[in-house]
This record gives sequence, C-alpha cells and structure tokens, in this order.
Amino acid sequence: MNELPSVDAEAIAERLAQVRAAIAQASTNAGRAPESVRLVAVTKGQPAAAIAAAARAGQRVFGENYARELRDKRAELCAMSDELEWHFIGRVQASNAREIARAALVHGVGSLEQARALGAKAARTLPILLQVSLWGEASKNGFSERELAEALPALAKLDRVNVRGLMAMPPPELEPAEARAAFRAVRLLRERVAPALPELSMGMSGDFREAIAEGATLVRIGSAIFGERMKKAG
Repeated sequence: MNELPSVDAEAIAERLAQVRAAIAQASTNAGRAPESVRLVAVTKGQPAAAIAAAARAGQRVFGENYARELRDKRAELCAMSDELEWHFIGRVQASNAREIARAALVHGVGSLEQARALGAKAARTLPILLQVSLWGEASKNGFSERELAEALPALAKLDRVNVRGLMAMPPPELEPAEARAAFRAVRLLRERVAPALPELSMGMSGDFREAIAEGATLVRIGSAIFGERMKKAG
C-alpha cells in the first residue's frame, strides 16, 4: 500500500479526546451513561491519513457520505480493516446500493424504495436507520410521521434489512433551545410510532449536546475532530 500523506495526527488526537470528553459530560448531565452514546467520526472530504490518525488515537467508528469515498478509503486503509467500523451516512442511491450495503450501519435510508435496493444487494442482514423529515426541508430525503407509520410493516418484511432506529438532520444553525426541541420531536416520534427501535442517530459538531439530552445513541461529528474538510478537486 502507498504511504499515506502526513496530517497533524497530534491535533486530531487532541480534538478527538476533547469531543469524547464533551460527549461524556453531556451524557452525565442528561443522567445517562457515557457508553450509551457512540461517536461516529464523519470523514467526508478527509484524507485516509486523517482517519488512520484518529484510529490510532482509539476511534473505531467512521461515517462516509459518498459510496465512492467509502470504497476508496476502505481500500486505502485495508491494513486496518479489523480495527475500523464503517457507517454510511449519506443519501442512498440505488446505483451505489451494493457498495453502501457493505457498511456496518446505514444511517440515511429515506424511503421504502431505498431500503429495498439495499436489501437486494446486501450479502448479509444489513442494519439500517430510517431518516425522518419533520421540518419541511426543500430537498427532502426521509419519512414524514405518516409515511413512517405506513412503511414500517413493509420494512419489517424485507429480506436482509433490519431497521434499528431513526436518523434525523434538523435545519442547520438553530439556536440551542430550538435544536433541542427538534431532537425532542424525533424522540417523541420514535416513542409514538416505533418504541422498540433502540437507535437514534442525531446531533453533529454544533448540536450534539442537545441531541444527547434528547436521547441520541449515535452522534455524527466531523469538523470538531478533523477541522475543515478538503475541497474536492474540479
């Protein structure tokens, strides 16, 4: 394997430790055990060397938004494959379903059709989270409350797909109280429609504390660990 380019591994390790400490404190403040919240380090646009640095600092779970990046980084870091757990956190496209279905967990399944596409390509039972859309987003990817309730029976019948919970991305730049209310809406939706589902993937670098306060079990954090992501060429 080619040598990975250099990154500031010390800075990545330091920021990772700070994020972990903040997650633990937010969990304690919410009356929860710190281990009840898992950190997904979001590596969209980051070089494989940055992922390797975070892995050497103890991070195991990484999230990618694009199927091609997931494939390429998995290949670059194949020597660390036993240490890493890859999550897919972007929009599912049928054309990339085979690659996405190799992930340990798919966060953003936004329709019954996307779930079917993944099930058709999965080599084993694939855990998925259903993205909910509760805020009238212009580029909607996700289930409304009514759509979620209607789709769950059909989803339960799909081969090689196992619904584990919900995923949400509220509008950006909300004030802390507004962000917490948005995450509360997701938690209450889960309690009304699918209380047996254990996972809630919600909260990013700017609002993970509010998400943890409302029951997040997975938080997706990138820039607070890696800094600004690299711009795509072209």
